[in-house]
Amino acid sequence: MIRGILIGILSIAVIGSSYWGYKEHQEKNAILVQAENNYQRAFHDLTYRVDQLHDQIGGTLAMNTRKSLSPALADVWRITSEAQSDVGQLPLTLLPFNKTEEFLAAISDFSYRAAVRDLEKEPLSEKEYETLKSMYSKAADIQQELRQVQNLVLENNLRWMDVELALASGQKQMDNTIIDGFKTVEENVKTYSESEFGASLTSMKKNLGEGFNTLKGKKITEQEAQKIAKEFVDNEVSEIKVTENGKGADYGFYSISMHDKRSSADINMDITKKGGYPIFLVQNRDIKEKKIGLNEATENAREFLEDHGFENLDLFESAQYDNIGVFSFVTIENGVRIYPDALRMKVALDNGKVIGFSARDYLAAHKKRDIPKPKVSRDEAAKMLNPRLEVQEERLSIIMNEFKEEVLCYEFLGTIDNDTYRIFIDAENGTEEKVEKLKNPEPIFQEV
Repeated sequence: MIRGILIGILSIAVIGSSYWGYKEHQEKNAILVQAENNYQRAFHDLTYRVDQLHDQIGGTLAMNTRKSLSPALADVWRITSEAQSDVGQLPLTLLPFNKTEEFLAAISDFSYRAAVRDLEKEPLSEKEYETLKSMYSKAADIQQELRQVQNLVLENNLRWMDVELALASGQKQMDNTIIDGFKTVEENVKTYSESEFGASLTSMKKNLGEGFNTLKGKKITEQEAQKIAKEFVDNEVSEIKVTENGKGADYGFYSISMHDKRSSADINMDITKKGGYPIFLVQNRDIKEKKIGLNEATENAREFLEDHGFENLDLFESAQYDNIGVFSFVTIENGVRIYPDALRMKVALDNGKVIGFSARDYLAAHKKRDIPKPKVSRDEAAKMLNPRLEVQEERLSIIMNEFKEEVLCYEFLGTIDNDTYRIFIDAENGTEEKVEKLKNPEPIFQEV
């Protein structure tokens, strides 16, 4: 009797676990099918967008009037943006595809710049038409490669989930058609001359850190990098490891890891090979109870910068997150704020020590500038402001516009009702260059 009951219970348990396993398997398969469908949709959309892009660029080459050309170039910009979105939805994060993405970004930048200007007063130049022809030719090459991959995907019923698993596991698949096809696209784009894109690609790449190759100073060794790292931190460190950056980087640097004995925390740094400039520092440790305020933390940050040779800097932004102070500094020259020269820092509010530092933008943009005199007066610039804006501060500033060009502006900081705005008016022509709404203090929610 008891034996029969036990057998019955075990049978129910086996059936139950089998059913549970079956349901889990079904749910997992459903997720995989959904992911595969999303990848297939993004890939076929990308192929379709590149077809559209090639045709649309070809159409612009035959146009000669602003009435037709401006909307056509706006369409090129729209299609390129959609193609970039499609690329972002594919499992290619571990596969180098940056050259193709740069190519799409260059087309987007070029077409937008041309579409928004008055083409009747400033028609496309011969050089710009040559750029369009180059883009048309290169889009055709990408179109052909993607169509070949698409044909093989459809003919052989290939799965994108296999690509993701292969990339994630680092396996070198001998016959992965999709990966091989995208590598071919990337290799073809690499052969294209950057000069053919004009200023658009150059300005975009500078924003990605290409300015690092203009740094002054001699090339340092690993031993010198180690010495610089030790001098850049406050406490004694041990277990120092130096790694030279891998192939394909736009600029040379050393990555350094070390252990802070006093705080029992790990510190990571990057230092440029040329000149030995610290790019960033991150200290990973638990921040204890707050003991200092933002004002004292700000002074600690200023002192840290001065001690390490960063001069003529002005604090323009500060905030507190939990027990950490976050600060942004910019160069100030003859009373003009230089926003491209930005340094960002984190200071722990338990002991006032710097736990985060980033000079990436500063190192890429910092240089000797000839700051022009404004062609528009302060009063003329102020007329462009919303009459409801109550101006609290004003100054001259240099900012980067949407075309990655430096522009001298009048900067107005003011409020409308309970919101604070930073507004930049071009000091050369009086146009409204940029409007930023600053973040309001976050409310503190407490349990009732």
